[in-house]
Amino acid sequence: MFHRHEALTFRPVTEQRTHPPLVPPKESISPTIEFNFYNSAESCALSLPQFSSQLTFAAMIHPTAIVDEAASLGKDVRIGPFSIVEGGVTIGDNTELSSHVVIKSGVVIGADCKIDSFSVIGGDPNHMSFDIATRSGVLIGNQCVFRESVTIHRSIYPDTNTLVGNNVFLMAGSHIAHDCDVGDQVIFANQVAIAGHSTLGRGVFMGGGAMIHQFTRIGDGAMISGLSRISKDIAPFLMVGERDHVSGLNLIGLRRSGVPAESIREIKELFRTILLKPGNPIQVAANQPTPSSPEARLFLEFFISSKRGYAKNVVA
Repeated sequence: MFHRHEALTFRPVTEQRTHPPLVPPKESISPTIEFNFYNSAESCALSLPQFSSQLTFAAMIHPTAIVDEAASLGKDVRIGPFSIVEGGVTIGDNTELSSHVVIKSGVVIGADCKIDSFSVIGGDPNHMSFDIATRSGVLIGNQCVFRESVTIHRSIYPDTNTLVGNNVFLMAGSHIAHDCDVGDQVIFANQVAIAGHSTLGRGVFMGGGAMIHQFTRIGDGAMISGLSRISKDIAPFLMVGERDHVSGLNLIGLRRSGVPAESIREIKELFRTILLKPGNPIQVAANQPTPSSPEARLFLEFFISSKRGYAKNVVA
């Protein structure tokens, strides 16, 4: 399951993202549910039926859940009361849906995930010109935890997915809009919302109530403080708060991730050169020699590849 402090391997910013492999369901299940009613005095007094353990051969589905026969469920999938799983959904082995979860058509969920109550995955995007007949979806990795009332919208483009990586932890009320790409081991505290087409790198931490503007990039290992309003690209390993205000490097996060001391030294030097000294940061970054460490190269390449501007207001 999720381990916050395990070592991270950061991906070069120029490398095209490929979604982590999912553990496919071993077989498609057409859910069959056995109802056992108990005619006890208590159940009669309540005028409600009492159900026994509701199990299929390879999945556990509560009798009040609605699971389309065209949904594909892996081994030991658990679906709680009043949840809805539409046709065209794939759920990997050992994934659990609590009560009142809605999984829309076109969603693929990996293995060992936990989705809590009142979450809706794969809903229509908040886009004024979106055609609801568009076939799109959401692709979710393995070992993810989504707490209460999480929403993730499907892509606005045909045959395209909103992407969520492995070991992602979304706390209560979090929202991921259409066509976002959220990397592995990302954490959202309560009520975080990211707008459409945003990209979050590996190991990003978002404090409670933080909001991200559409088309924004957040680099690997960045830390965004609670209630921040982010409208510029955030370079890897930065700590940012308020309105795009950079407060320094996420040094504790780098050390916990197992980044070598020499790599951290190179990142510090690039931070001082690009963000603290006079000059156009893009031009300054382009004139720097190539660092020896992959983490420092990732930091440098982020500025060179920026298209929408980036957070550069360094505050004490």
